[in-house]
Amino acid sequence: MIFSLFQRKKSNRRVVERQYELITRAARRPVFYAAMDVPDTVMGRFEMVSVHLMLYLRASNGAGETAAAIAQEIVDAFFEDVDHSIRELGVGDTSVPKRMKKFGKMFYGRTKAYEDAIAAGDADALAAALARNIHPELDGNRPSMHALAHYMMAANEELALASRPDFEAGKVTFPDTGSGEGNAIHEKAKSDDEATRA
Repeated sequence: MIFSLFQRKKSNRRVVERQYELITRAARRPVFYAAMDVPDTVMGRFEMVSVHLMLYLRASNGAGETAAAIAQEIVDAFFEDVDHSIRELGVGDTSVPKRMKKFGKMFYGRTKAYEDAIAAGDADALAAALARNIHPELDGNRPSMHALAHYMMAANEELALASRPDFEAGKVTFPDTGSGEGNAIHEKAKSDDEATRA
């Protein structure tokens, strides 16, 4: 029994590594930083990994116990990455726990805000939450986050189609967002904004 548990954890590790790589690769797509107003900074990348991890976690709900265990390990891997990044920036060992607590609060606060907006089908509320989190320093003069909100809504719909075996194998992928698609999403968001104001 202990041996089978060890084997399962070892197998899960490979799945977690594969799925986490898919999440971070999606978060690093240049279109987010070049066409969707996300700053290409350490914090900007934290925001985008948070976005994609939230979408993955939302989609994994109801996919079974194995998927739930894998999802938790992926969250753990994310925070290990955050810890490593903080230390690389020169933060001392005594200050790391405090910083990690802050990042944990940030992540779960964002997850709830994005979850609520997506569940309500409210792209405007989602865009507003994204703007508050990604551009907190700009107060009321934030860049539009509607293109990113539309991408998240579309990704949520596509991820809902992922099968239980996809989650158990670590093969859940995100919608393609080449520069052309990014521009198309941006134009759709712009036209929606104009229609709302009309």
